[in-house]
Order: sequence, then C-alpha cells, then structure tokens
Amino acid sequence: MRVLIFAAIVAATAASVIHMDKMDSITIGKDTLVNVDVKVREMCIMKLLRHILQPTMYEDIRTVAREWSIEDNMDKYLKTEVVKKFIDTFKMGMLPRGEVFVHTNEKHMKQAVRVFRMMYFAKDFDVFMRTCCWLRERINGGMFTYALTAAVFHRVDCRGIVLPAPYEIYPYFFVDADVMQKASLLKMSKMNIDNVLMNYWGVKIVKDKHICLIDARKGLRTVMSEDDKMNYFTEDCDLNTYFYYLHMNYPYWMDNEVYGLQKERRGEVMMYAGQQLMARYRLERLSHGMCDIKMIKWDETIKGGYWPKIRMHNGYEMPARVGNMKVLNEDNLRLKLVCDDVEKIIRQAILTGKMERRDGTVITLKKAEDYEYLARMLCGGMGMLHDDAKVIHVTNLLKKMLSYSLYNVDKETYIPTAIDMYTTCLRDPLYWRLMKRVQEMAVLFKTLLPKYTREELSFPGVKVESISTDKLVTFMDEYDMDISNGMYLDESEMKKKNMDMIMIARQRRLNNHPFKVTVDVASDKATDCIVRIFIGPKYDCMGRLLDVNKKRLDMVEIDSFLYKLDTGKNTIVRKSIEMHGVIEDRPMTRMMMDKDLGLDTNVGVDVRDRVMVDSWWHKTRRGFPSRLLLPLGHKGGMEMQMFVIVSPVRTGLTLPTVDMTIMKDRRTCFWTTCVDTMPLGFPFDREIDYTCFFMPNMLFTDIMVFRKDMDLANMNKDVDMSNMVMRRDDLTIFDKDMLMHMSYKDVMLMSVDKMMRM
Repeated sequence: MRVLIFAAIVAATAASVIHMDKMDSITIGKDTLVNVDVKVREMCIMKLLRHILQPTMYEDIRTVAREWSIEDNMDKYLKTEVVKKFIDTFKMGMLPRGEVFVHTNEKHMKQAVRVFRMMYFAKDFDVFMRTCCWLRERINGGMFTYALTAAVFHRVDCRGIVLPAPYEIYPYFFVDADVMQKASLLKMSKMNIDNVLMNYWGVKIVKDKHICLIDARKGLRTVMSEDDKMNYFTEDCDLNTYFYYLHMNYPYWMDNEVYGLQKERRGEVMMYAGQQLMARYRLERLSHGMCDIKMIKWDETIKGGYWPKIRMHNGYEMPARVGNMKVLNEDNLRLKLVCDDVEKIIRQAILTGKMERRDGTVITLKKAEDYEYLARMLCGGMGMLHDDAKVIHVTNLLKKMLSYSLYNVDKETYIPTAIDMYTTCLRDPLYWRLMKRVQEMAVLFKTLLPKYTREELSFPGVKVESISTDKLVTFMDEYDMDISNGMYLDESEMKKKNMDMIMIARQRRLNNHPFKVTVDVASDKATDCIVRIFIGPKYDCMGRLLDVNKKRLDMVEIDSFLYKLDTGKNTIVRKSIEMHGVIEDRPMTRMMMDKDLGLDTNVGVDVRDRVMVDSWWHKTRRGFPSRLLLPLGHKGGMEMQMFVIVSPVRTGLTLPTVDMTIMKDRRTCFWTTCVDTMPLGFPFDREIDYTCFFMPNMLFTDIMVFRKDMDLANMNKDVDMSNMVMRRDDLTIFDKDMLMHMSYKDVMLMSVDKMMRM
C-alpha cells in the first residue's frame, strides 16, 4: 500500500515547481499531431485541463484557438451535420463561462453532447486537438471538461491517455468549502497570515513557501442525521471518481448504434455497478450497527437533514437540506405524476413481458438476456422515444423529485444540489435510497426468472476444498490532494505558466492492509474456469443470522477472473492489490507530468514504460479503490463471510449482439464481461433454491474484519500536546485525533465537573 505522505510531496514537487514550464516543449499547432506517441498526446490533454476556470496560460493553445476555423474545416470532420448543429447552438448562445455546469440539467447536457460530438467526429488527433483548443477558449470550463473527458474515453486515438483525476481538475466538488476558502486566503495574502491562526487552521508551509498543506480534519464536524457517520465513505474522493467514470464509460445519452455500444453489456454493467455500490454501502452501515436503507417514498417526510459543505467557484453554496422536509410539494407535483406513470409502465412491462415504444417497436422482457434492455431503460442509453436526444433517463427523472435547489428557468444559471452531479451524488444519503427504488425494478425482473438449476450451478469434477485469508485489518489514514487547479492565477503566474505555491488538502479516508485470499481447488481434469470471490454479512444489524436468500443482494464481488485448472490440487492465491477491477492510489498529476517530461520525482510509477494491456493505466477508467474492498469492521473483529464459486466458462446467456472482442479492445472488461456470458452477480442475482445451491464447486467460510485502533496514530508529531485534550462527539467517531487547546477556564470547568461526580 502506498500512501502519499507530506514528506514525499515535498521531495516530489520541488522539481515540479521549477520545471512545469517545460511543458512548452510540447507545442500544439506547429506540426501535425497525427502520429505522435501516447506521451505527447497525454501532455497535450494535460495542458488543456490546467486551471480550467481561467483562459489557458499556453500561447500555442491561444494561437490555435485564434487561427482555427471550424466552419472553414467542415471537411475534416466525419459528420458535417454535427458541425452545423454545434455552430447553430454556439451562435444562439451557450452556457456562459464562469457558471457551474450541471450533469442533470437538460439544457446544459444538450449543449455538452453537441460539444462532445464535435470532438468525437474529428477525423484525426490533430483535428481533435485543434478543435479542443478552439473550444477551450470559448465555452464553459465545466462543459469543456465533461465533453473532453467523454471524448478521451471513447476516441480510439486517445487510448492509453491518463486524465487528471476529477478532484484535481475541479476540487470544489471534493473538498469542503472551508478548505477551499483557506487556500484562497492563503494564496491571496501570499501566506502572510497570523501564525496562531494558521496553527488553528492546521496549515503547514514548507519549501520556501512553495508548498502549503491544509489539514481538512480541522474543519467543522456536523451531525444532522445518523447517516453522517458514513461521511468518510460517501465523501471519499476515489469512490466518487469511480462513480463518475462509470458514467463516462457509458453515458446515458450515447446512441448505441452511432457509437457501437449496442455490442457491449452497458446496461447490465451500470445496473450491477449500482447494486454493488449499494451492497458495499450496506456493509459499511453494518460496521456501525446501522440497519438496511429503505427506498424513498414520495409522500414521506425526510427527518434527517443534509449539509454538503460544498461551495462552488462562483461563490454559490450547494443547498443544504433541512430536517423534516416533505418530498412532495406543489412545485414537483406534476413531475411526481410523470414519475408514477413511467414506473408503472416499466413494472407492467416486467410483469407482462413486453413494452411498446412510441415508434411501435415492441421490447420483450421475458428471457434472461432481456435484462440488458431493462437495465438500459433504468440507467439510460435506451430512448423510449427512438431519439438519443430525448432519452427518458429514469434515474435522472427520479432525481428531479429531490432537486430542492433554487434556479431561474429563463437563464443558464442553475444552483445544483449534491444529488444533481455524478461527482457528488454519493454524498447525499437520499441518493442511496433513490438508487434502491430504481434497483427494486431490476430485482422484480430477476425474481420472475427461473432459479438456477443444479446443472447451471455445478462444475462436475471440481471441488473447492478450503478458503483462507490473511488477517483483514482496516484503518483510517491520510490522503493528500492537490487542489491547486481550484486557485486563480495572477498575471505574473500566467506568464510563468505556474503557481507560486502548491496547495495540498489533507483528508482522512478508509484504508486496509494488503491481504491475499488463498483458495484450494481439486480438479479431476485440466480445464478453464471462472473464479468469483464475494464477501458479505453473516448477521444483520440486530445480530440475527442471515440465510443466503436474505443476504444475496448484500454480497460484494471483490474479485472475478479466468483461471486454468490443472489435474489434482490447485492453490489459487490472489493479492488484494492485484484483484480484477481494482486500482491503487492515483499519483498526483504534476508528478505524472514531470515523469513524462523526463524528471525524476520518485513517485514509484514509471509512465515512460507503458504497455497497452489491461494495466494500471486502463484501470484508472474503471477501477474500484483497492483500499475500499473491506468495510470498516470492529476493533474486536466484525464477523462476515467469504464465498468462492468456481464455474466453467459458459456462453449463450446474453444478447446475441454482444462482442467480447470489442469490450477487450476498449478495455471495458468490468467483472466477467470479457471472459464469460453468465449474468453479472451470478449466482446471487436470482432467488436461490436451497435444495440445489450448495455444490462442491462453491464454499462459504467465516472471516473477521478488524478495525485498527488509530486513536493516536494520525496526530501531528511536531505539535506540542502538553496542554491539549481529545475532542469527542457522539456520532463523529473518527475525531479522536482532533485536538483542541485547553484554556484555564476549561481546566476549571473540568475540575468542577470532576468534583460534582465524586
């Protein structure tokens, strides 16, 4: 496990502060960029995304933006009608620069899709980059970032490019408002702030004022509901990045035929990803003794409030939700009728086995492979109106019922709630309840399918003999996030193409010690197989033993892979950091850039030595954080269960159009989609028949997840603690490392309280 600690940042960024201007050695516009290698292409993208809130600092980008004419180069795009539509939209007026681009605002998204199509249908990388330079200087920064990210994900000539993490491009959605405020004040004052105040804020300045670290743990801890116990998980920057990149892999507005996505299991992947996130969330709740979440009801009153603590770059705060809020009101009554009608149509289609669209097309929902169609309707990507610009996105439709923000329908200005953005929706406890409402429709469909038979579950001649793991230990550690791109550069910094200082926010996050899973399998023949490893609860929140049907939707698939069994005993060892679909920590973008420029920053990842395979560089676009594989657990150990099933490689239970070769080529191999066509979640995706479920090729085993006692582990060792005491809150259980100075008055009050207890 690698943790970015402050000492490493000081060493790694010392060269970065001096040498970032070497990016000018890679110039956009002088020569054609058609045949440049992946490193040069990546650096070009990096330049476009630096300080996205301001006009670019690079003269080559400004020159290309001035000289390139989209209207005069329509022949350089694969579809001229795409260019014409964008030009019409641009001339009519688009989202102004400086406004916040919102993922669920239909007007914003319609414009963003037209921007994306301009980028996507550029004939080659050179035209693509010139188009991006033109757009970078003219359209809204958030919209540009969204469209560019989608284009890099889906253009063939952008494969291998690693984008900066979204929390580095636009840190406002990932860091509390007080941290961004402190960073702005420190930059504006050039660090000339009272030392006592800086110590109180948890600010540390090193390297001749080149690096400023702000301890986000020093902020206000709010408790508006019991769900605030989960903030360390729901506000995790890597978890929210994972969810945002899921959307980028399969944007709901992408037409299947145009972009070739009909040959992939996009609907099933998105639905299963949501179900797995829900299962992982429930395991985290069990660590705190909290019971399962209940789906949202439109006629209920939400007791607990929610405060996202996010302020956007334009100064507007994300609205807080007060307690005892009624979901249904006079403003969303009409929308509630639409939601009811859409849900009724889908549920009726599931029960009757078919649904007719407006164009007369009949969709059947009877067989196992029809689940893909249902999932695309629920998660987007399948237009009920036979028009990709008019997709009825059921999840986003239901989101609007909870959109209590203020906005002006006649203007572009829109103040988003946390639930409106793919980068922040996991923060809001209501979103998880909304996800459950959507997923219940998918569960209904699966309930009506036949249960798996003995033949489908078994693997003749194969037996799982034992499962063992290392000691499973979790803990809270520190993570340092570069928030410099959220700061505005002054004139001198624009000329130098670099900030005078680097702003770092230190946050706390859940982590686990690396572990390995060992599975002993006996086989009477040499054969290929699929190994799936799950973890799940053993008891519910009341301490009652769960049967397999009660907990099947709470089983989290931590690993699944293709394996070749030999005759006799096979010992399969899987390390946590090597499990399929997980990713280690992302290095800071400035460190990657320095590596690309040939500077030695000692970050442990050599970007000059890339292999175009299913490597770390492709996992960044779909990888789940390896440090979140395990729930928090208990200090004395939280009893859970691990399940392993070894199955033969099967085909046939999926859409006839699915092409595994395309998914492998695009590196969209989520779970077993590229090696097996059994439904994702097998064997827990359907109700279980106890009489034929427990077969020799599968095995449950008990495991314990321990939470390391870190009461004193994260304290700053250089702070004088002689007159400090621990600050403890009822619900914020991880604040044991939060220290406060003890005044003379505090000592007297404590003495009085002690005497009264005697």
